[in-house]
Amino acid sequence: MNLFHEFPDAVIAGLLIASACGLMGLWVILKRSVFVGITLSETALCGVALAYLLHIPAMAGALTLTLASVAVVAFPLEGSRLPRDTLLGLMFLLATSGAILLVARSGFGLIEIKALLYGDLILTSRRDLLVLAFVLVPVSLAQLLFARPILYAFLDRDAAWVMGIKVRFWQTFFFVGLGLVISLASKVAGAGLVFCYLIAPPAAALLCTRRLRSALILGIIFSSVSTLIGMSVSFRYDLPSNPTIIVLTVLLPAVIGGLRMIFQNG
Repeated sequence: MNLFHEFPDAVIAGLLIASACGLMGLWVILKRSVFVGITLSETALCGVALAYLLHIPAMAGALTLTLASVAVVAFPLEGSRLPRDTLLGLMFLLATSGAILLVARSGFGLIEIKALLYGDLILTSRRDLLVLAFVLVPVSLAQLLFARPILYAFLDRDAAWVMGIKVRFWQTFFFVGLGLVISLASKVAGAGLVFCYLIAPPAAALLCTRRLRSALILGIIFSSVSTLIGMSVSFRYDLPSNPTIIVLTVLLPAVIGGLRMIFQNG
């Protein structure tokens, strides 16, 4: 049996999520805001749990809580007594514990709880795929189109000011896009896989090149290839899809880093 023939929606959804997260994850790493990814992912799951409890669409709950968290993350904290990492840590703890408490109140069984907290890409429905395509494709294209001002807004605020780039606007633009991607992707793929896509493929890309455009392309390629291989392996050997993809994706920067060390020392 062919994977794409049996689960076409899951394969396409996996590629969409992998590409969007692999693209936006580069900014997350360059901004040194890795903790933002997992915090927003857990917030999205908390929104899904709340939506189930209130009997409203799960994606609506994920989107609402995630964008509310984005408003906090994107808010300038210069002069604040609390560092951004501390605030993110508090949000992460609140979202993680809140999701568990909401699930406990919902009366779900063990299978539903695992599906909610960890996700399963292979169970993607046609409706999930359409929503993902409707949001992730334009958001990803916008991130590519405006890569230059986003880069300056994140990495060189002084140069951005000289060039007339509105730093706060472009940072908010990025974080809103990130919130949209994470909230919808986490509902389908789970927080762990989304966080993996945000970190591992861009890390592998940055080990291969220092050029921004090349790193963006490689991040998308690495995340997409690891998704296809991971889903194929899980399908063939009857393994859980998400952990299989995560293991293979995380091995990318490890293998590339090891090869770099070998060639440099050799």
